[in-house]
Formats: sequence, C-alpha cells, structure tokens
Amino acid sequence: MPAIELDGVTKRFGDVTALRGVDMTVEDGEVFGFLGPNGAGKTTTIDILLDFVRPTAGSATVLGMDAREDSEAIRERLGVLPDGYDLYDRLTGRQHLEFVAEAKRADLDVAAILDRVGLDLEDAERKTGGYSKGMQQRLALGMALVGEPDLLILDEPSTGLDPNGARLMRQIVREENERGATVFFSSHILGQVESVCDEVAILQNGEIIAEDSVEGLRAATDTGTRLVVSVDPADAETAAAAAREVDTVENATVEGDDLVVTCDSDSKMDVLTAIEDAGVDVHDFETREASLEDLFAAYTEADGERPSAPAGTPGGAESADDAEAAEGGDAR
Repeated sequence: MPAIELDGVTKRFGDVTALRGVDMTVEDGEVFGFLGPNGAGKTTTIDILLDFVRPTAGSATVLGMDAREDSEAIRERLGVLPDGYDLYDRLTGRQHLEFVAEAKRADLDVAAILDRVGLDLEDAERKTGGYSKGMQQRLALGMALVGEPDLLILDEPSTGLDPNGARLMRQIVREENERGATVFFSSHILGQVESVCDEVAILQNGEIIAEDSVEGLRAATDTGTRLVVSVDPADAETAAAAAREVDTVENATVEGDDLVVTCDSDSKMDVLTAIEDAGVDVHDFETREASLEDLFAAYTEADGERPSAPAGTPGGAESADDAEAAEGGDAR
C-alpha cells in the first residue's frame, strides 16, 4: 500500500491553477524527495496532503486513508515539520512536545526526543521565545518525531541549522526510515536530498515533470559524464584538443591542473585513448556523475529543452506563482 497517492489532483485559486492533474505515488518505506522551483506548487501539494487545502479535482490518499475524510486519523500517524513553523514564544520546549503527544494520543519521553535532536533537558524548561533559530528548528523536528510516526513530512527541515545540525537531521531521516517510517522530504539543498532519498519527483508549473531514482533521472538527461583527467600542465591544451575530436564529447576544458571532459558515459576509454594517441601521458583520471543539482537544472531550465521524462510522468504547464501567493505560502 502506498504511503502517499495523488490521483489527478488539480487545485485552482480563482483564475489561477496551482496544480494540474498531479499523479504521484510514494511507496511505503521510501525516503522520497519532492523538488521544484519557486512557484511550482509544492506548498499547495503538501497542504492538500495535510487537509489544509481541499483539491478542486482528484483525490489524495495518505497511509491508505482519504486525506479529506480521514484527516484526524491520519494526523495521529503523521509527523510534520512545516517550513517556517512558528513556535509559541511563551511556552517551554517541554510544553510543545506535550501538546503534540496529547494531540496524537502518544506516549512521550521528553529526554529521549531532546537527545535525538541535540537539545538538553535544560532547554525543555525554557520558553521557546529565547531559542535561537537552530534550536527552534531542532525542537520542531523533535515534535515531528513524537509517537514514532508512520509517515514524516519534512518541508525544508534544515532551515536555520548549522552543518552539524543538518548532518544530525540527515541521520534522523535515515534512522526513522530504518525503523520503518516513510519520509517525504522537500528541500532546496539538493545535496541533502540526493544523500538520503530513494526516489525523487520534480514538480514544475503545477505538474510532475519527472519521477524516478536519481540514477533514473540521470539516465534520462543529456547532462553527460564528467571525466576529470590529470596530465602535465604543459600538455593540457593538447589533451583538450584531442578529447574534442571524439564524437561523443560535448566539451573539454582545462580547469586548474585538470582536464574536464563532458562526454557519453560509454566513451570514457575512447577519450583516454585519444589523449594518449596525441602523445600526452595520463597520470590519473576519475569519473564524476551529474549531481542532483545538475539534473534539476536540466529538467527545469526555462531556456533549454527539457529531457525526456521517465515513463508515466507528464509535461509542463503555466506558472502557479500567483496561486502559491493566494494560498498564503511562499511558493516553495
């Protein structure tokens, strides 16, 4: 049974359409990355899953239940970290955790939750108005963990966190997934998404334009493999010229002490052979695959031609910026 399933979800705000027939499936036990440029409709999608917004058409199912009809039962099994969540300044950290536990009718071990998110017991007795931004985000993450939820929805979970906090957040995502939870993870820091997610969906202009593993997205684009070749600096330009003669090479440039060649993944040996045939000694080489950031740019670049999406994913549509603003979100 999928943890999340959207079937033909459309959402209109007056004359503006924020979501256009969105179909998306998040399988039980996945860590699922949900990406999109500003105004894509991500906030609206998450709000529909949480029953903060009702779809104009289509249906949303969460943990096998209708997001609209069974929202109360869903929330008892859900952990949510919204982007830009505001704590109650006059309540202590403990009171925030107790509030969530009562709402979810869940057992609560305050010390254990605080320890997981890197806060102290002393912090639990302080009013959150005196918390730093990073402490607020850690507490909000702790609130999402109360009750060992079956599904975690994390929207920009590293906001306000320093590198140690971001690393801890990724560790918690992995631990929760190993426990059996499904994690729905939205972030603009694509390196974090790439490091933890099994599957990724890219939303643009209210439609899913790609949904696959990072490897699958990479295979569907023409971003190419980056072959980094170490040669003597005096031979670098000769090596670059030789590499450019290979039919499948898109580009070959000298960057610092290295020659960087963008080519088809199957032609690496052809490039190395061409360089050596030109009389250049290859000292070392390594292959760098396109990052998720590269792939995201390839799929969403307005001026370029979008790569063929994996089977079953639809194309683009008009902008939904105004719809996100109408909803009150920040077009995440």
